[in-house]
Amino acid sequence: MKLIVGLGNPGAKYAANRHNIGFMAVDRIAADHGFSPWKARFQGLVSEGRLGNARVILLKPQTFMNLSGQSVGEAMRYLRLSPAEVIVLHDDLDLAPGKCRVKQGGGHAGHNGLRSIHQHIGADYGRVRLGIGHPGHKDRVAPYVLSDFAKADADWLDDLLRGVSDGAADLAAGDGARFQNAVAARTQPARNSGTRPAPGAPLRTPPVPAPAPAPVPAVSEQPASLTDKLRQLTDRFRQP
Repeated sequence: MKLIVGLGNPGAKYAANRHNIGFMAVDRIAADHGFSPWKARFQGLVSEGRLGNARVILLKPQTFMNLSGQSVGEAMRYLRLSPAEVIVLHDDLDLAPGKCRVKQGGGHAGHNGLRSIHQHIGADYGRVRLGIGHPGHKDRVAPYVLSDFAKADADWLDDLLRGVSDGAADLAAGDGARFQNAVAARTQPARNSGTRPAPGAPLRTPPVPAPAPAPVPAVSEQPASLTDKLRQLTDRFRQP
């Protein structure tokens, strides 16, 4: 079993915030893979289902971001899981918008939700870093993450969430490389120069060169004149 946690803040006020991209990701997984309806449990909302061969519990802590560890710790202990069986999806300021990275263990890099989880279960859990970009100055970080995604973000955000959902079974199986390939298949074609077709697009076959024109037959010698033909016939009859 795996516990996959999306981080965010509860309530409609925060639903479209950059800080809530973790909630958005697990919502997309639940919708695309036929998980059960969300229900209140472990100081959060949970949805159950399967990804590939793995039984998975999706969790959205409802304790607000800074206390996320309370919900994650309660769920992990009840389900008798180790930190290595917990995967946390969260926003990351240090990655460009639409980028995604997977890592196991490590520091919390100042993220308040991860800091709380560290306090409750330690640092050995997995995490999926979902890039939202940086506002440019540390004093603008708080209002930036607590503001909604812009309309201009809609395309790359949808591609990223689709990619996370596409690779969810690989993530649950512990295959981070294949998971990231699935995300890249969604996100990279939108940024290329148009030389590579998007997923599902028909392949373009190279144009077949037109056949070379048939060689013009050499012009034969001009036919003999009528006088020459008559002379040839006359000579033939003169032969003994």
